[in-house]
Amino acid sequence: MKPVRIQLYIALLSVVLFLAKIVAWYVTDSVTVLTDALEGIVNMVAGFLGLFSIMLAALPRDTNHPYGHGKVEFLSTAVEGTLIIISGFVIIYDAIHHLITPHKLEKLDTGLIIIGIAGGLNFLAGKYAESKGEKNNSMILISAGKHLKTDAYSTIAIIIGLVLILLTENKYIWLDSVVALCFSMIIMVTGYKVLRRSISGIMDEMDMSQLTDVIGLLQAKRKPQWVDLHNLRVIQYGNMMHVDAHMSMPWYYTVKEADKEIGGLEDLIKSKFGNHVELFIHIDGCKPFQCHICGVENCTQRQAELNQQIKWDIENVWANTEHGMEA
Repeated sequence: MKPVRIQLYIALLSVVLFLAKIVAWYVTDSVTVLTDALEGIVNMVAGFLGLFSIMLAALPRDTNHPYGHGKVEFLSTAVEGTLIIISGFVIIYDAIHHLITPHKLEKLDTGLIIIGIAGGLNFLAGKYAESKGEKNNSMILISAGKHLKTDAYSTIAIIIGLVLILLTENKYIWLDSVVALCFSMIIMVTGYKVLRRSISGIMDEMDMSQLTDVIGLLQAKRKPQWVDLHNLRVIQYGNMMHVDAHMSMPWYYTVKEADKEIGGLEDLIKSKFGNHVELFIHIDGCKPFQCHICGVENCTQRQAELNQQIKWDIENVWANTEHGMEA
């Protein structure tokens, strides 16, 4: 299923679950259920905003957006994270107010059934969205999935609190506000994580795990004529991964030979990360000092014997420096 359709279903589901939670709050008059309903408002806004963003991100690149529109996902996620944090503050306010002026809760059994079903649907939808987001490299789906799963976990805490109140016949009514306060902390932590990830994307922060995967692949499938690799950068915009690097090859290679190597490099990366990859590889002719690290056999231009190839890792490949001098 395509990410746009998945996000549409998430947005529509958020509306249904919000209405269900409003009904549960109306019949129980529970501040905890109300906080869950307020979280539903965030889910709706985030769902439809995510839908718009994922449709925009899918547009092909144009003159004004040479890297595509994928960065809009970071902006959408930033708004979602901010809304989550705001809802956390609203919940804290309501919980403290009801803690000071408690009131008896009604029809808790009905409310428990409604929010229980809503929580189960949230978890299933969140797990599905997260798995599809990881498969399609969609930050919006991943964030939506984590958000929905967190909402489901919070619902479990709400159910526990309401069950205790129901079993004690409203004797421990203060549990309603205490559970809501705990719920608000979970919400705010989730909001911070979502916001932090979006800011890192806006600031072009490197995904170190992704960079490590790319380096590991190139090291494992390394060819002798790939003398050196440096200034490697990996950035994800939407579902498109951009790989930028400098690679040293034998200086006497023709343009056709170098182009063939770049094609092989591109095929290698796409074999692991899919077709949504764009490479910008700058070719450097090898230097005499790199003969110590060059594995090309029977090279007629060799000026020094091979000592040892430098193992590519995250410490040396990221640097903007050709290697071989230390050898």
